[in-house]
Amino acid sequence: MLLTISTTHRPATDLGYLLYKNPSRVQTFDLSFGKAHVFYPQASEALATAALLLDVDPVTLVRGSGRSSSAFGLEQYVNDRPYVASSFLSVAIAQVFGSALSGTNKERPELADTSLPLTAKLAVVSVSGGENLLQRLFEPLGYDVQARRHELESELGWGPSNYFTVTLSGTCRLSDLLSHLYVLIPVLDNKKHYWVAEDEVEKLLRHGEGWLSSHPERNLIVSRYLKHRPSLTRQALDRLSEEDDLDPDARVESYASEEEAVEEKISLNQLRWQAVLAQLKESGANKVLDLGCGEGKFLKVLMEEGGFSQITGLDVSHIALERAVQCLRLGAEGQKGRQAIELIHGSLIYRDRRISGFDAGVCMEVIEHLDMDRLAAFERVVFEFARPGTLILTTPNVEYNANFPSLPAGKLRHKDHRFEWTRAEFRRWSADVAERFGYTVEFLSIGDEDPLLGPPTQMGVFTLCS
Repeated sequence: MLLTISTTHRPATDLGYLLYKNPSRVQTFDLSFGKAHVFYPQASEALATAALLLDVDPVTLVRGSGRSSSAFGLEQYVNDRPYVASSFLSVAIAQVFGSALSGTNKERPELADTSLPLTAKLAVVSVSGGENLLQRLFEPLGYDVQARRHELESELGWGPSNYFTVTLSGTCRLSDLLSHLYVLIPVLDNKKHYWVAEDEVEKLLRHGEGWLSSHPERNLIVSRYLKHRPSLTRQALDRLSEEDDLDPDARVESYASEEEAVEEKISLNQLRWQAVLAQLKESGANKVLDLGCGEGKFLKVLMEEGGFSQITGLDVSHIALERAVQCLRLGAEGQKGRQAIELIHGSLIYRDRRISGFDAGVCMEVIEHLDMDRLAAFERVVFEFARPGTLILTTPNVEYNANFPSLPAGKLRHKDHRFEWTRAEFRRWSADVAERFGYTVEFLSIGDEDPLLGPPTQMGVFTLCS
């Protein structure tokens, strides 16, 4: 049972600091079901690979278990357990890489909180659901998934099996990668080698914090992880709903009213719509995607403007999308014959095939609602995977806030804003994103400019390099 984790971060040997495992020697750890060995097949400035080799002892597992054979006499001794990644590997990750899994590092705390280019390879894993399940589980988390199915001999000869070699590549914190593996490896084969009790709910919630509650396959993950025990599954799903601090439906009531109240005197909403619409028309886009469309007000502007063959809105809030249906009168008499309009429920931090292939995307007053540690996921989802020809992004200029009489010093325009950028900060972020993902970016102002503080809203127009 073999897991390798590689990085090209420079110096790549920083991986040793993160894992608390010295690249210069082999380390062995005793586990209740065998031994775990950690070693580095390669460790240089340019590339480092850490290997976790799990040596499961099937004899030790059987002794004292009290279980009887159901198929043939040696079934409990002759099986795939020593070779195929399973919940045994999850246990080993937690015990051997515990500090890295928790994201703590006393010597290099800034390194533990840094997104790195990482590649994880599972030499063999059983997947009950095939390659499609692998994609559904890992692609929304931002990974590139490569899977090679193995053939096995049966009574009918050689043929495809449920065994795969899986390679996951992405840019993220090491703790996030380990958390994803810890939770999802047992989900893949739909089995667990030990009894599942209430403490497993706590483990699931702890290691799924920050990503599981909004994962599109949340229900499947929870059910499989908890071995389909209905009471535990319900408990976990209820708590995920309660603890999701990004609960979009709980916030949608105040989204517009609070921010619009601050900006009311200068009608920034209207100015933003006009500016974004002008850029869309200039780009010549036919298929337009509104990322974070909310209640559909700008979608209605696009619909009434005409000239677009397809208009699609995506939002994470069910309530907002229901209101968008009413705002756009979708399905109502008279809607026929207008542009094709589609509403999608989804998140901007999870990869979604439905939002690729658009001429232009709009991300208007949305990015500031994301936690800073989720920006890397947002960048990949929008600029790498969705990859529209033009991306128009607007966000508040925090410097201008001093001009709002109702806004106390140091307070952001909306209580749900996780940050607001200065002009210099926005330009640095935009230029970096454009360079990394093959775009150019032009900066424009929205609203009357203050000679010292700049405009109330700043806009970046990203154009995909040909």
